[in-house]
Amino acid sequence: MNWLTKSVLPKIKAFVNKDEIKENLWVKCNSCEQMIFSKDLYENLNICTTCNFHMPFYPKDRLKFLFDENSMELIDYSSENQDILNFKDIKKYSDRLKQSKLVTEQDDCIYLAKGKIKNFPVVVAAFDFRFMGGSMGRSVGNAFIKGVNVAVDQKCAFITIPSSGGARMQEGIISLMQMPRTIAALQIIEDAKLPHIVILSNPTTGGVTASFAMLGDIHIAEPGATIGFAGKRVIEKTVKEKLPENFQTAEYLLEHGMVDIVANRNEHRQVLSNILEITLSNT
Repeated sequence: MNWLTKSVLPKIKAFVNKDEIKENLWVKCNSCEQMIFSKDLYENLNICTTCNFHMPFYPKDRLKFLFDENSMELIDYSSENQDILNFKDIKKYSDRLKQSKLVTEQDDCIYLAKGKIKNFPVVVAAFDFRFMGGSMGRSVGNAFIKGVNVAVDQKCAFITIPSSGGARMQEGIISLMQMPRTIAALQIIEDAKLPHIVILSNPTTGGVTASFAMLGDIHIAEPGATIGFAGKRVIEKTVKEKLPENFQTAEYLLEHGMVDIVANRNEHRQVLSNILEITLSNT
């Protein structure tokens, strides 16, 4: 071993791999491929400053923007034993869970919090797509029901922000059971005469769409978000017809009466405030 490999190379590696250099300074837009300074992108809530494409925006950052300053409080929920079937495909389900928990620093894909939006108290259940595609399993159902109960106890609005591929197939029929569970929970919200507001982010699909995501009193969607049950190609092969290019987009659903509002992410706080003022004025 010469002095280059023994002395110089380790110093170069240490310099290049410094802990503080954790992310790229520039991000390429997935739509227009424009390079954006990452700080500018974050300050614009991960919306492309060139083409308005809405990139993924994860719950912790999203809720910091939505809630009044210093009003957010996390709601704990039990994740229990998620791998009760000891399921394995290419990987063990337990290994997939460990990896997702490491990436998101959460027990599951749902992020449950309470706080205020322009002084209106709310409970928010937001999904993190990085955690196994935001899929809904038993602990997600438990968290959803807990969020509903907290909203009813505090007599406040319940806001859901799905970003999901649907039911979590690694939990088999148990995951499918969460569809009727979440629907039944929303009946409690309705009986209490409290609003359920849904912000449909990209993507909202599968069993999540087929359950609570389309049962809001008011539906807000992010521009360009994919919203649907089965995939476009599956539907085309089933009906043997060519579907429109913008099929299952937020704009298509707005045109056909499936959502109420398509609003940029940086407008959601004001839009929610307006809705809360109208829906909670007599409660």
